[in-house]
Amino acid sequence: MAAVIDRLESIKKRYHDIEVEMSRPAVASDHNQVTKLAREQRTLREIVNTYDEYRRAQHEMESARDMQKHEKDQEMQEYLRSEERRAAAKFGELEEKLKVLLLPKDPNDDRDVVVEIQGAEGGEEAALFAADLFRMYGKWAEKKGWKIEVVEVSPSEKGGFDKIAFEIHGHGAYSLMKYEGGVHRVQRVPKTEAQGRIHTSAATVAVMPEADPVEVEIKPEDLEIKTSTSTGPGGQSVNTTYSAIRMTHKPTGLVVSMQDEKSQLQNREKALRVLRARLYDLKLAEQQAAIGAERRSMVGTGGRSEKIRTYNFKENRVTDHRIKLTLHKLDQVIAGDLDELNAALVAADQAARLENPPD
Repeated sequence: MAAVIDRLESIKKRYHDIEVEMSRPAVASDHNQVTKLAREQRTLREIVNTYDEYRRAQHEMESARDMQKHEKDQEMQEYLRSEERRAAAKFGELEEKLKVLLLPKDPNDDRDVVVEIQGAEGGEEAALFAADLFRMYGKWAEKKGWKIEVVEVSPSEKGGFDKIAFEIHGHGAYSLMKYEGGVHRVQRVPKTEAQGRIHTSAATVAVMPEADPVEVEIKPEDLEIKTSTSTGPGGQSVNTTYSAIRMTHKPTGLVVSMQDEKSQLQNREKALRVLRARLYDLKLAEQQAAIGAERRSMVGTGGRSEKIRTYNFKENRVTDHRIKLTLHKLDQVIAGDLDELNAALVAADQAARLENPPD
């Protein structure tokens, strides 16, 4: 444990060094540097606070033990023993918590995210399910105090989404949303089904951490930008100004279309944010491939082709295939109550990494 304590002391020192650094005028006037330091400090805060609690519990446990040696009164002796047991239990809990907190942290966990949901197999029913997933995440985000901003939407004929992309702004958004990436499958009777037969459809969810401009450089000469008037369902023009943007990143072929805002400048800025997130996601995927499958987490962070979850409406059942967890409360989950499911995924991920710590 001595090596762990040395590491915790080092983290605590770095946490307080950041405070000093951020107070320096030269740093305080540099927005990018302040953002970078603030993000680093946030990642250390829970470890430092838990370590302080751990030290307090250790002190209380040792003090109660020492006082017993000099105490003659039997009642007081029993009280001190109970205090020692209480402090020892707290000390043990905090020690286990520190082991989890000291696991290598995903550097993207504190970032905002860009989420893209697309109807996959199942035609119009898949598009309707994509809309259900969007509403589910919207309600969960609201409970978490996160803010959702739609950046790109392609509505389907019957009220679903062939595709919808949106940003989630909120502390720790990526740390929880990253488990949602992959293929979501639905089993239910579609509204379009006259015979009452259950159909299976699917939608894909991609979850990408938002990247800072300094992390993903996009050269102006690498962009091809076309403007047009915004269109609604069926292709009809909904305004007369050329505010809609179609942005193509020539080196990768990635395309972002944006028409949500009335201002071309606002649509251009949103398109750049989405493109930056997609490019950063590509970079992360390359890093994952380089690490190799044997060192990846048991739970993973949702490859787009990985079937992660099934929603069976008839049985009110949702099953997460990665951790083989089934909950008979689909009605609550689809209404935005994802906490139990998400907590199980986080716990499974942590358990896998504790069992197989990285080199």
